[in-house]
Amino acid sequence: MNLQINLQSNLQSNLIDQLEDVLASKDVSRRADILRKVTDLFVLGSGNFSEDQVELFDNVMGKLLENIERAARARFGSRIARLLDAPRNVVRVLASDRAVEVAGPILRHCERLDQDALVENAKTQSQGHLLAISGRKVLVEAVTDVLVERGNELVVSSTAKNSGARFSDFGISTLVRKARDDGDLARCVWSRPDIPRQDLLKLFMDASEAVKSQLMEADPRKAELIKSMVARATDEIQAKSRAGSHDFARALSYVSALHEAGKLDEAQLLAFTGDGSFDRVVASLSLMCDLPIGLVERAFVQNQTEQILVLARAIDISWATTESLLLLNAGANGSSRQQLDHCFISFSRLQPKTAQTALQFYRMREKANGSKV
Repeated sequence: MNLQINLQSNLQSNLIDQLEDVLASKDVSRRADILRKVTDLFVLGSGNFSEDQVELFDNVMGKLLENIERAARARFGSRIARLLDAPRNVVRVLASDRAVEVAGPILRHCERLDQDALVENAKTQSQGHLLAISGRKVLVEAVTDVLVERGNELVVSSTAKNSGARFSDFGISTLVRKARDDGDLARCVWSRPDIPRQDLLKLFMDASEAVKSQLMEADPRKAELIKSMVARATDEIQAKSRAGSHDFARALSYVSALHEAGKLDEAQLLAFTGDGSFDRVVASLSLMCDLPIGLVERAFVQNQTEQILVLARAIDISWATTESLLLLNAGANGSSRQQLDHCFISFSRLQPKTAQTALQFYRMREKANGSKV
């Protein structure tokens, strides 16, 4: 302990003798050398200085930093970045340096850098600076808001992976929007425990098919839960749409009357598909299969070809009528001959009894979920 005190005393005496001279000199190399020695002294006593003493170092270091080369600034920043009593003004100067190798260690590690400085740097500095900020141990919402909005793919992904990051509603919605076609980012968002379920639902609904597959592989149990939520949310949207549609009300009334009169059959269904009457087709299949309209409509809207095949086989309609349903389902996207041939093979292999068992399962599942026809 005495040796350390003596060493500090000797260093300080020697530095004081040299400081006046070096500050008056234009020799940049001497400034860098003195800065290194002052830094040695500060690092040696870090944790034992009063705030007044730290402020004194702050003033001296700030003057020595002026006009020294980038490499010297970078070395200096790396040495003080993790010190809990790093001089505040010097820290701010280094954090704002245009050179990432100088600012990076401070932006990533320094706990003496205040939030306002972080936000300002996030708003104005390069992507390299933003990447450094994204790796901090703790990131508050004001900082992550800027990172996810301004950052490139690498920055946004790094921020999303940071377990110490906290996100505002704006930050979460921005992450979800950017993750729709970015599998890596989507998996980061998907794995965070602090993302609200409704936002995971939006991510899953809006994601590309490739991203959906990646999410299901990453966490199958969560994917099944979200898929169930997607189905419920889709049903709610579709139910509201149907409730406000006079065309659907007329179609349902007409089809229901046919059903009650015993006239709703395959020929009538084929006629509806030939007319391109989506509402009548959906209402017909709902009544003929004894299933909620929402489930049938969802099969068409979400292009669930296999489910349409099951419905068709369960009520034992022909391939010609089933093909017309698939063509109606294809809509503007069309359906290739190869796709139809593949569907025909599946249709032929599927036994009506198997399809009826699946239909019963659909009914039980929808009843458990509280759906109504």
